[in-house]
Amino acid sequence: MGPSPPRLDVKTWESYRATRGRFDVIDLPTRRYLMVDGHGDPNTEAFTAAVQSLYPVAYTCKFTSKRELGRDHVVPPLEGLWWADDMDSFTVGRDKSQWHWTLMLFTPDWYTCDLVTNAIETVRQRKAPPRIDDLRWQDLSEGRVVQTLHVGSFDDEADVLDELHRQVIPGHGWTMSGHHHEIYLSDFRRVPEDRRRTILRQPVTG
Repeated sequence: MGPSPPRLDVKTWESYRATRGRFDVIDLPTRRYLMVDGHGDPNTEAFTAAVQSLYPVAYTCKFTSKRELGRDHVVPPLEGLWWADDMDSFTVGRDKSQWHWTLMLFTPDWYTCDLVTNAIETVRQRKAPPRIDDLRWQDLSEGRVVQTLHVGSFDDEADVLDELHRQVIPGHGWTMSGHHHEIYLSDFRRVPEDRRRTILRQPVTG
């Protein structure tokens, strides 16, 4: 038997890296994620419940993959898609009650439907987290994106997003497509606000 494949860590990928103050353009392939949808202020029990439903499934998938397929990986950072009927809710008004969101965890391309389905059922039986029945496994196709790194509180993202939406994207002749995408490189449950590192990403066309 040959050596095991190297342990996958998406944080080593270009798309999971960004530089503060610089806007990078990246073309992304279709990727598949564990997802849970929600609405409103993220500082609520509903948001927490979504997180609590994603991680047990992600870890169950990881351990099953290592045991049965001989393929291991680091559980990736939490990600979120965000949108509102009026996108000024994110930049000018910051009206969190108007926000829609989808929390996500990336899954490797060797995962199978059976592996994920069995993991969801295992978690349902053992832990029954509150949003387990709302969890799905779905493709996301973003294509070309513009992204940058934000360091600090989530509430301080507005100026960076305003620059991205009103200057950077129009300045290149692009238009926004798809939802605002955040990748939480820091665990916001443990890292102080002023040290949180978040990739801010926006799909574009044109």
